[in-house]
Amino acid sequence: MMTNSKCLNCDSEIKGRFCSNCGQSSDTKRINFHYLWHDIQHGLLHIDKGILFTAKELYTRPGNSIREFLNGKRVNHFKPISLVIVLAGIYSLLSHYFELNLFSGFYEINGNGGSFENSKTVVDSVSKWFSNHYSIMSLIQIPVFSLGTYICFKKVKYNFTEHLIINTFIAGQKLILHILTFPLYYWLNKTSYSRPVDQAVDVIGFAIAFWTLYQLFNELNFSQRFWRTLCSLVIPFVFMILLAVLIFLTLIKAVN
Repeated sequence: MMTNSKCLNCDSEIKGRFCSNCGQSSDTKRINFHYLWHDIQHGLLHIDKGILFTAKELYTRPGNSIREFLNGKRVNHFKPISLVIVLAGIYSLLSHYFELNLFSGFYEINGNGGSFENSKTVVDSVSKWFSNHYSIMSLIQIPVFSLGTYICFKKVKYNFTEHLIINTFIAGQKLILHILTFPLYYWLNKTSYSRPVDQAVDVIGFAIAFWTLYQLFNELNFSQRFWRTLCSLVIPFVFMILLAVLIFLTLIKAVN
């Protein structure tokens, strides 16, 4: 196989298959169709294998796999931030294409007249924005829940950045759950069953997150793990709910 004697990236002398200065392959050739096809295959296979492996781990041994990731066992995992961005993008695309708005029943108002119509317009617009920008919403929630786990599990000695990674994986878990149950959401969309089903899925997501944190922080005894896990999930969740309600009320007041 013909190789370059000099690196085409940094112009350093090459001895072996890779440049010792920048790491580029010595077998770097002109870009052609073969290069493009290989790049597409490599990218798709890498994403597919990485996401599938991470998804499997997050639903079979979530706490243990996250602990291993934090301790350095990372080569087979899809990077957590990228995981959330990709999954949230898929979910937002599905919601937009099939015109499904999960936030439509989050805040209900009753009444009549001009004020009611203005308020209803605001609620519909904001809930639609939340649904269409689910990736942003997922990322915004991560620091809030990370603060909850950081405070509740401070004895375990993980730093705040590591708690961000923990909660990014949990956010990925929730997105996977919503994507898998999307056909059910679509089938029941705009029916009286849609909201109860959404609440049931949220409960399942909460239970999986609880299991994840309980398994992850195995240094603590049963009682400590149970109550700290519960508090680390409930307190941030209540805060996010109150914040969302405050946003709705502020916007409604502004237009009336």
